[in-house]
Amino acid sequence: LNGFLEAVVSTQSTGALTVKEGGVKALTLGWAPTFVGYSMQGIGKFGFYELFKNVYSGILGEENAYIYRTSMYLAASASAEFFADIFLCPMESVKVRIQTTPGWETTLRAGAPRIMREEGINGFYKGLSPLWARQIPYTMMKFACFEKTVELLYKHVVPKPRSDCSKLEQLAVTFTAGYIAGVFCAIVSHPADSIVSKLNANPGGGVVSAAKELGFAGMWKGLAPRIIMIGTLTALQWFIYDSVKVAFRLPRPPPPEMPESLKRKLAAQ
Repeated sequence: LNGFLEAVVSTQSTGALTVKEGGVKALTLGWAPTFVGYSMQGIGKFGFYELFKNVYSGILGEENAYIYRTSMYLAASASAEFFADIFLCPMESVKVRIQTTPGWETTLRAGAPRIMREEGINGFYKGLSPLWARQIPYTMMKFACFEKTVELLYKHVVPKPRSDCSKLEQLAVTFTAGYIAGVFCAIVSHPADSIVSKLNANPGGGVVSAAKELGFAGMWKGLAPRIIMIGTLTALQWFIYDSVKVAFRLPRPPPPEMPESLKRKLAAQ
């Protein structure tokens, strides 16, 4: 389901062009690569984030992991998205061509073999660099902002410790932090997403020429509705992710607290 929500966000990059060329019905084109690709990416993104957060925390040690926790969140999320996009890119390549190339194949089953036959494996990864440029800053903001917002909400807004909150109250905090993170995600990723949309409309152009054609104001056009949509979708993603952890009784670490050893060091200074 998180993968599906990611796919909804991604539709903005090609959706306007698709409607213009083929009508609203054309939005159903490419549903299979969208579903498969963003499902793999969603699983990879959240799974790799937890993995890299544990790896980097172990490398830093308890005290440094607390002191540099924001940098650790950023590094872990960037690493997770780097690999998750490698899973996504082949399906994204098929989806974009189905939705934006008139007369091309209309299914994943026909489109993927055609790319392999005509362009080889590299044909699936032509868009990997722009995808990284769009998705990595987005994901870094998504995870780091969420982690810090949860920490601040429990520290300054929620009137009791997390351990004293009910599961429903904890999920409400998760949803709120997810929405706030989504707002910042939308702001950070909007210029790159506007450029990607322009490139999809004009495949022969380059990133620099697309940015010049859009201009500074053009790259920020449509930001307000994007904030509303991505804020809501990001909040739902985190709510679903945390709800699954609750349902299956998976570990849900509380917000980080200063290690006792660090407290003693600071008190001795």
